[in-house]
Amino acid sequence: MYRKNETVTDVVTKDDLIDVFHKLGIGPGSILEVHSSLSSLGFVVGGAQTVVDALMETVTEAGTLLMPVQTGGNTDPSGWENPPLRPSLWDAVRESMPAADPRVSDLREMGAVVENFRHREGVMFSSHPCEAYAAWGRYAELLCNRQSLHFPLAEESPAARLYELKGDVLMIGTGLDTCTCLHLAEYRSDSRPIVICGSSVKDEAGGTVWKKYLDLEVNSSEFSALEPVLLKKGILRETVLNSCRISCFPAADAIDEAMKYFDRTAVFDLYR
Repeated sequence: MYRKNETVTDVVTKDDLIDVFHKLGIGPGSILEVHSSLSSLGFVVGGAQTVVDALMETVTEAGTLLMPVQTGGNTDPSGWENPPLRPSLWDAVRESMPAADPRVSDLREMGAVVENFRHREGVMFSSHPCEAYAAWGRYAELLCNRQSLHFPLAEESPAARLYELKGDVLMIGTGLDTCTCLHLAEYRSDSRPIVICGSSVKDEAGGTVWKKYLDLEVNSSEFSALEPVLLKKGILRETVLNSCRISCFPAADAIDEAMKYFDRTAVFDLYR
């Protein structure tokens, strides 16, 4: 990432990105869950638009792109920490929060590439008010067809469909702690306690209503511990572009390894 007034000495172009994707085995027909940090690439000619263009041109319409579009602001205010909210204001927030719409709702810390991708023609969205996904390409409708309100990253989720389709995960300048599909391993291993969450959703009359739902207390901070395992077993393919680390791996293999890890380390035996 360049600082103000710092001279740019290297640039990344769409062709550079496409070449790297090809080196990682990505091509027409590939099915990818993508996580990205635009700033990690340095100066990209055309910015996020170029990254999305490169992804679409690489996988083509015969392939599929999947990205989380999580609306982190549409969560229960009792759990907010940055900043915390005075308890006397919780009800007012719940009553005033607009229903989530992945096309227009604020996406907290999802990145410029996701922001660009969600506005592209042909992109579809899953239905969850907080943990939604956006998808484009051949299997977009299948991936987004149904996402359960309760336990949204479990078996009725785009992550589970990605597992069944034997898709890959592409990480552009990000770590495994951002890999949304790995949460599926937390559900399958029963390694987390159950919590009650809440979000604003549209009601049948077109208004909004605060809806409670069940989920697990997921924790992505442990995902980085899987990296040595994935490297040792040859599951993780990686390269570098302009000092940005770019990696790719089969989602199903990584999820299976994550399940083994949680089975060895889980402390919540009460929930098994």
